[in-house]
Amino acid sequence: MTLSLRPLLDGWRANLRATLKWAALILPMAAIIGSLCALFLWLLDDVTTTRFAHPWLLYLLPLAGITTGLLYHWFGRSAEGGNNLIVDQIHEPGGGVPLRMAPLVLVSTVISHLFGASVGREGTAVQIGGSIAGGFVRLFRLDDQAVRIILMAGIAAGFGAVFGTPIAGAIFGLEVLTVGRIEYTALVPVAASSIIADWTCHRWGVHHVPYHLGVAGVPDRAGDVFHANPLLLGKVGLAAVAFGLASLAFAEGVHRLAPVFRRLCPVAWLRPAIGGVLTIALVWLVGSRDYLGLGVVPAEVGGAAIVSFFGPGDFTWSWLWKLVFTVTALATGYKGGEVTPLFFIGAGLGHTLAGVLGAPVDLMAAIGFVAVFAGAANTPLACTMMGVELFGAADTVYIAVGCFVAYLCSGHSGIYLSQRIGVPKIRHPLIAGGMALRHARTLPRHPPTP
Repeated sequence: MTLSLRPLLDGWRANLRATLKWAALILPMAAIIGSLCALFLWLLDDVTTTRFAHPWLLYLLPLAGITTGLLYHWFGRSAEGGNNLIVDQIHEPGGGVPLRMAPLVLVSTVISHLFGASVGREGTAVQIGGSIAGGFVRLFRLDDQAVRIILMAGIAAGFGAVFGTPIAGAIFGLEVLTVGRIEYTALVPVAASSIIADWTCHRWGVHHVPYHLGVAGVPDRAGDVFHANPLLLGKVGLAAVAFGLASLAFAEGVHRLAPVFRRLCPVAWLRPAIGGVLTIALVWLVGSRDYLGLGVVPAEVGGAAIVSFFGPGDFTWSWLWKLVFTVTALATGYKGGEVTPLFFIGAGLGHTLAGVLGAPVDLMAAIGFVAVFAGAANTPLACTMMGVELFGAADTVYIAVGCFVAYLCSGHSGIYLSQRIGVPKIRHPLIAGGMALRHARTLPRHPPTP
């Protein structure tokens, strides 16, 4: 009996040692990331309120762009790589993620939002998470396998805390690395990191915007409420094709426009000034400031914003204007991220398509909210879970269909070019497993036959 129990006890001891080791790393790291995300969100709220109260700040946006450009010119070096640097380090650990990335991106993003650049916040949170995780890597001299896990945990912590979606954050940290494949070896530490960071952020008193949907199933002929209606599901599928194409347009817009601005202005720190001038011109052209900053809440009652798209109103082309504003800002070098603008684009497009298809406005806005992000980030599972965490589980089938179809329709492109191809979305003779997205997106759609 003693001999038969010994292997089991040895296994338990090994698991206990591993658990204690990872707990000693994950707990403090996630708490620090959650605290920094809380500070970041508090600052964003403060500077957004200030910008609403002082519209003239927009005219200083070119100068603000030069300031952030000089910060990265003087102190950035490898930190300029941003999210793609973190993903590259997970795939091939080497130079590491510099600790200075966290304060640089936090300060630069806050400056961008104060003066009205149309950027997001996810990039900042992920870079904060990756930077702090990189600091723990160097402090404890971890091996390559541990480096990969701790960096994934850092990504998940930043994402989960900044959006208040810890489970989606955990899945995102695992799914964002490879298109079409998830690595489960890091599941427990990554999930723990995201949950702890979100809890820490919440304990600092930071709250996220609540969303409420009126659609919660459809009665069938017997009067019982079922979770899916075939006709409505078909409408969601059609809308999801448009969501995927919007994802593709956004990602390719940034990737194709950025080299144009680099040729026009080879001086990197001066380039954001061009984006600032163009943003001011766009505001004058549109006649509205609705497309500046995050766009979660409107600057004025009745204005275009994410929360506005869940109700009545005429916002037909708001999604397109937000796409133009954000592509312009990101392609010229403003810091912040892409995800919250993608939420705006998706929710706005969903609001528009609801009228065309005769579907519930709040449901289509919610599906577009997560589906456009799913297509642009190539993370359909994380975005489905985000939809569940934000909008509730009653409409999970519609949310999942929207995210999955948008993912397939967005092609081999995306906002994170360091992603590797695990399972190609379409069969292509030139796409090989392990190929980076930055290479896959340049391949001809129809390669010549020999």
